[in-house]
Amino acid sequence: MPKVKTNSGAKKRFRLTGTGKIKRHHAYHRHILTKKTTKQKRNLQHDGLVDASNVHQVRELLCLR
Repeated sequence: MPKVKTNSGAKKRFRLTGTGKIKRHHAYHRHILTKKTTKQKRNLQHDGLVDASNVHQVRELLCLR
């Protein structure tokens, strides 16, 4: 039986926390930042957690069973 490979895109986008939750980056913080308020940009800096409805899907992409 072949090895199960981790999805390369997911590998770059998600990280695990110490307790096993999955961290993610916020969108809308790469470009066109001049029209966004300072408050909005500041809140986008911090990592978020993957929503509970998507955790199963992301764990499969990362080969975490």
